[in-house]
Formats: sequence, C-alpha cells, structure tokens
Amino acid sequence: MDSTRRGRSKERSIEQGADDVTTPQFSAGEPPSPRSEGEMFDAGRFDIRGRFAGARDTPAPEAAEPGDPVVAAVPEPDERDAPEVDVPELDGADSDGPEPAAASEPAAGEPVIGPTGRPLRDIPEPAPLSSHGPARIIAMCNQKGGVGKTTSTINLGASLAEYGRRVLLVDLDPQGALSAGLGVAHHDLELTVHNLLVGSDVSVDDVLLRTRVDGMDLLPSNIDLSAAEIQLVTEVGREQTLGRVLYPVLDRYDYVLVDCQPSLGLLSVNALACADSVVIPMECEFFSLRGLALLNDTVDKVKARLNPKLELGGIVVTMFDARTLHAREVMARVVEVFGDLVYDTVVNRTVRFPETSVAGEPITTWAPKSVGAESYRALAREVIHRSGR
Repeated sequence: MDSTRRGRSKERSIEQGADDVTTPQFSAGEPPSPRSEGEMFDAGRFDIRGRFAGARDTPAPEAAEPGDPVVAAVPEPDERDAPEVDVPELDGADSDGPEPAAASEPAAGEPVIGPTGRPLRDIPEPAPLSSHGPARIIAMCNQKGGVGKTTSTINLGASLAEYGRRVLLVDLDPQGALSAGLGVAHHDLELTVHNLLVGSDVSVDDVLLRTRVDGMDLLPSNIDLSAAEIQLVTEVGREQTLGRVLYPVLDRYDYVLVDCQPSLGLLSVNALACADSVVIPMECEFFSLRGLALLNDTVDKVKARLNPKLELGGIVVTMFDARTLHAREVMARVVEVFGDLVYDTVVNRTVRFPETSVAGEPITTWAPKSVGAESYRALAREVIHRSGR
C-alpha cells in the first residue's frame, strides 16, 4: 500500500515539473534572441549539404497560405537521364601545348594581334652573312629559377645557327643544366669554365666543345664552378674575369649566349659586366613579375659602375598558357611596364621541351615542325633584327 502511494506521488511530481518547463514563444515576425559565438560554433555554421549557411543565394520558401495553388516540385535532373555526348579524348603525351584560341580573320589592312595584346611587328627573314664576328654577348639572366633560361639559351642558339650565325654557348651555372641539355656528360669533364675563370694556364680552345648543331659551340660547366665565387673574391677586377676569358674568341662568332645561374651573385655579375645586352626569360607568373624589379636594379648598377654599354635587350615570355586568367593579367602588366622591350614571340607550354632535355638536343632538331621550334625561330629573327647582325 505504501509503495503504491509513493509511486503515485512520484508521478505527480514529474507531471508538475514538466508543467514548470516553459517553451519560448515568438510572435509573428519577431526574430529569436541572438546566440553567443560559442553557441553558434557549437550549433554549426554549415547546412546539411556542406555549404556555408550564410552564403546561400536563394531564401527558404515561405509556407503556403490556404487557398494558394499547389505547385508540383520539379525534381533535380539526374545525370543518368542525360543524353550521351561524345567527348574527344585528350592525349597528353602527344600534345604540343595548348592550341591558341581561334580568332576571327582580320579585315584587310587591319594588324594581326599577337599573344602580347599588341599588333605583330613585321620581322624580315635574316640575310646571310658574308663574314663573322665580332660577337655580340647576350646574358640570359633571371634570378628566379625555373623560368626557362637554359631552355631558351639552347634553342635560341640553335635557331640563330639555323640562320647562318655562329654561336658560342657559355654555361655559367654550377648545376650544368646547359651542358646536360646538349648531351654532355659534364660530371666527367676535367676542364670546364671553372678552369678558365680561376686558372691561368688553360685556354678557351682547351675547354671548347662542338655540339650536334652546326655552327654552335659550347663552354661546359659542372659543380666545380660553385667554388669560383669564393676563389675570385680576392682577385683584382674579379667582375671582369669572364670578359677577359671570352675576348680572344669573339672574332670567331656572331653571338655569345651566357646562361646565368638563378641568382645575382658574382658569376651573374661577371656575365652582365661583359655583355652587350641582357635578355630576360620570364614565366607569366606573379613571383617572376616581382623579380623583374630587383633584376632591373642590378642591371642599372652594373651599367653605371662596370659596363656602360649594357642594355636591356628584351623580355621573352616563356611557359605561357593563354587559357589562364592569371597568365593573361601578368602578360598585360609586363607589356604595360616594359612596352616594346617585350618580344612579340611568346613560348607556350609544351611537352616537347622536357623530351628534348632527355634527348640532349635542341627542339629545332628534335621536333623541327613543332610549335616550340617555330617560336624560337621567330625569337631568333627578332634578336637578329634588333641587334642588326
């Protein structure tokens, strides 16, 4: 009997406690009280579909009033019900880079707009030379790595040789990429550019190598060159060391292309101190754009203190992909700042360039009809036209 009374009293207390719990009521149009950041974080800011709840574009549908017409919900389209469409397969291994967007044919008399956004200039075919020398020294320089300096040096030199110019390539990078890109086992070499810079009993002919391209020679390099900057510190006129090395052979060539290391150290200063002009290969990327300012300051200092004849020969845009907005924006900015110094020729991305590095030869001989080969031939025509030889 007592247990029955206690059970009934317990039930009455539970019912009484339930009546004491009040549920908040809101009048129509009255917003609920704001929650704290902790409550908001605990409750979650994302809806069930994983989207940010505050970024939804469409408001939630209002409740239908009595008497409103009923609209049937339209189901989301199912991918399984979509008609089949034949999509061409992309063969990345045989791709020669992005095809340029099809442009409408210009009307008669209208200029053709190139990748730089400017009308293409008329560059004539180079005339053959009856004699050679003295050579024009061009420093291929950019302190940022991976912008195509070595690739441009090899293929520009090979293209100049195709037009009957005698070319000497100088590997001034301790990594020896230029030598390796031409199929030279540079690690096994006993005599390199390092011996020319720090030794007095070695001549250029002792180091000079013939390449597979007629009319193009090479002064190779390897990791030994990394010690040259330390060894040259105490030398008098250390910035002019490379110029003294190249001077005896300038009469043999029309162009000397110096592949600089990706820094602005003493080796790069040596290249700028003896060069007639500097060509800057540049990728259409934000960090490359930032590095141009520092390189320009270095060129100005070398011109003022060491080499008054030094000039900025031009900027060649490499690894360009017109499909990306970022590349087009950087291109527009470079053209805006440097104007006509930017070459009309633009080198697009293509899988052929890595293949040529493995093959150890220029793209002009590995894939002579490719877009990349034609781009460097066009660049060679511009270089010859600007230099006048």
